[in-house]
Amino acid sequence: MWDIHRLGEVDSTNTFVRDRARQGAAAGLVAVADHQTAGRGRLDRRWESPAGANLLVSVLLRPHCSAADVHLCAGAVALAAADACREVAGVAPVLKWPNDLLFDGAKLAGVLAEAEFAGSSLTAVIVGIGLNVAWPGPPEAGGTCLDDAGGQAQPVDRQVLLDSLLRALEPRCALLDDAAGRRALADEVRSLCGTVGQLVRVTLAGEELTGRASAIDDSGRLVVDTASGPRSVSAGDVVHVRPDQGREELRGLG
Repeated sequence: MWDIHRLGEVDSTNTFVRDRARQGAAAGLVAVADHQTAGRGRLDRRWESPAGANLLVSVLLRPHCSAADVHLCAGAVALAAADACREVAGVAPVLKWPNDLLFDGAKLAGVLAEAEFAGSSLTAVIVGIGLNVAWPGPPEAGGTCLDDAGGQAQPVDRQVLLDSLLRALEPRCALLDDAAGRRALADEVRSLCGTVGQLVRVTLAGEELTGRASAIDDSGRLVVDTASGPRSVSAGDVVHVRPDQGREELRGLG
């Protein structure tokens, strides 16, 4: 089902796919680049990677679902990427809410989903992932990469990794098209999410929450049990807090 476009350099694979989606491209369009000059993460943050070091890819999905289910499109790609990491590199990452893959607590990948609408109807979802293969990110980011985490004798082949990711994604795309499939996908996201059960600090616009992440609800929101009661968070920056950090803030939460 995949129509793969291999690009040496592009401003952003998400932008490349979005532009073609608006021109009527079919679901399954894939853009993979050696280098992005204007790669983006959540909140329009810049995503940087040296040329040829990491897997930079975006896919076009046209699921039969509502805008409320867009988070599952990102989840499907994250789950497929986790499968590919296990298959190709022997690395078993977990999901960090809302959009990262972690290995041993270090960031391995970030996922960005962008929705397109005609009026109020969802017409397309562009999901991009930057997966660290040979470069773990800048030192201050505290990330990791497959070549370091896997301890393999040979570097991970990005094409083999992409092939594995797309194989794992195809059946999950079908799950997006009906209610039962979406429930199964949501359950799989919950099962691999390393944030649930963690003490977390969540930075919101003008507010910071601290508590224990207890669940991901059916709308993809993170439920945080705070000292003043449970809060549902639809978007925010999340830090997993070690038990020896912020004891005063976390008192009474266990």
